[in-house]
Amino acid sequence: MSDAAWMQQALAQAQIAAERDEVPVGAVLVDSAGELIAAGHNQPISANDPSAHAEIVVLRAAAQKLGNYRLPDTTLYVTLEPCTMCVGAMVHARVGRLVYGAVEPKTGAIESAQQLFETGRFNHQPELETGVLANECSALLSQFFANKRLAKK
Repeated sequence: MSDAAWMQQALAQAQIAAERDEVPVGAVLVDSAGELIAAGHNQPISANDPSAHAEIVVLRAAAQKLGNYRLPDTTLYVTLEPCTMCVGAMVHARVGRLVYGAVEPKTGAIESAQQLFETGRFNHQPELETGVLANECSALLSQFFANKRLAKK
């Protein structure tokens, strides 16, 4: 499958998050053979867990499934630019490639608020692909927050 097709799978996970009143971010992890290892979505509210971002949920599930916290030769697809916590988890897991959709101006740690990989201080850095289905990823987030603002009125 193509990057866009896998991002569609991540968007489907983000939609599940939105339906559960969580910020709509979704992620999937795929191995080098193109097989899905794990899929997940944001769930910090429902799980009462501030670390339950989509990326962390997927990395935990994949590590359990594979019996190893190291996840080399994998690609993580996520609908939103990862935060500092999620970047750290990807480095520790040795994710081989990161593909994301929308940028996150407030907390994005790849190209927006911070550029963590540009420091040269990590012992591992995934290959990066950005902007895949960015418009679709952004639209889902924008609509979610627009609906939240309307509900407050």
